[in-house]
Amino acid sequence: MPSVVTQLIGRAVELRDGELRALLLGFGYFFCLLCSYYILRPLRDEMALQVGYEHFQLLFTGTFFAMLLALPLYGWLVGHFPKRRIVPIANLFFVANIIGFWLLLLINPEGAARKYVAGGFFIWVSVYNLFVVSIFWSLLADLFREEQGKRLFGFIAAGGTAGALLGPMITIQLAEPLGPVHLLLISTAFLLLATYFASAMGRSAAEFNKDSAKTKDQVIGGNPFAGAIETMRSPFLLMIALYILLLTATNTVLYFQQGEIVSKAFTDSAERTRFFATIDLIVSLLTIGIQIFGTGRILTKLGLGFALVALPVITLFGFAALMVSPVLGIVVAVQSIRRASDFALAIPARGVLFTTVDEEAKYKARNFLDTVVFRGGDAAFGWVYHGFKATGLDLTSIAAICLPISALWAFGGHRLGKAHQKRVESNGK
Repeated sequence: MPSVVTQLIGRAVELRDGELRALLLGFGYFFCLLCSYYILRPLRDEMALQVGYEHFQLLFTGTFFAMLLALPLYGWLVGHFPKRRIVPIANLFFVANIIGFWLLLLINPEGAARKYVAGGFFIWVSVYNLFVVSIFWSLLADLFREEQGKRLFGFIAAGGTAGALLGPMITIQLAEPLGPVHLLLISTAFLLLATYFASAMGRSAAEFNKDSAKTKDQVIGGNPFAGAIETMRSPFLLMIALYILLLTATNTVLYFQQGEIVSKAFTDSAERTRFFATIDLIVSLLTIGIQIFGTGRILTKLGLGFALVALPVITLFGFAALMVSPVLGIVVAVQSIRRASDFALAIPARGVLFTTVDEEAKYKARNFLDTVVFRGGDAAFGWVYHGFKATGLDLTSIAAICLPISALWAFGGHRLGKAHQKRVESNGK
């Protein structure tokens, strides 16, 4: 690798001997993975509005039950195949799914059938996103040590942000000349590239992490529901579960409010798709600079606790702004800043949390938390939001209710950071 590349990356990341190749492969892996997803995301959000924002709680509930069906299959995969084969098998399964939806959408059903296809696509993309990203972070937590995670995960996460930047640009530029349906094939190509980078990263990381090299052919074993059992037995994992539940509570409220405001602001499907893609672009631009130049320094100098608390505090101020003025411009600002903070700080911080747990927790409990707990929270709070609307509460009142929830979330993030530091000290990592 040319020394000039090492020098340039060294300005943003504190590199150690043997880490550069694995770092760049991790960057490429996450770049392709999120590019694949973000090509689909604007279409997913448009499909949700075709179903109707008044039915969002049904979509979220359907996603939760789809997660319940998928989790035992993933648990079986982890329990029966070596760790090095988990990513290729999972990704190739999702490639087959994307091709299946491409064929189905080519039929272009109308009327009620169109709504069922739209709803099914929304649910599938929501499941696909959480599974592939959760597996990505599980693999990183397995290949890199806790100290490496603090230094390197921010830069690797920037690869995902770069992919999240390119994905919507592809959708914006090619949706009309190719047609939205054929974008699924481009998404498939990026997912296949991500699979290659994942395998190469695993081989490269084994050069400096001997523990990873020894266990790459290991089968984790256990039963398919071990992730849930492991979570219930561990106070530390339960704290992470609570953090995620409060995250999903605020996520769901903001998503529902965004859907209601956007559906009233735009009547044309193409305009709404471009609007959602524009928000994704803004988020990516905000995120990538922080991830490359700020995340690693924040995690190492200010600590995990700061990164975990930052998102809840930003969310609190966002709801305060929506309480004063629930309009389209405020929604764009709140969603952009909040999601950038999540991608640049909270998600890498949650990735570092799992560097101190055992193999089963890294792959099974992590996936349980990122899928069932996450989407379970979405479904539960979706019905809570529906109840708020049914009782006559407006957007301003609902935003006000979320202020103490955000404050509790911030306190939980502080406690979680403290708990992680104790585990690091006790483990001697």
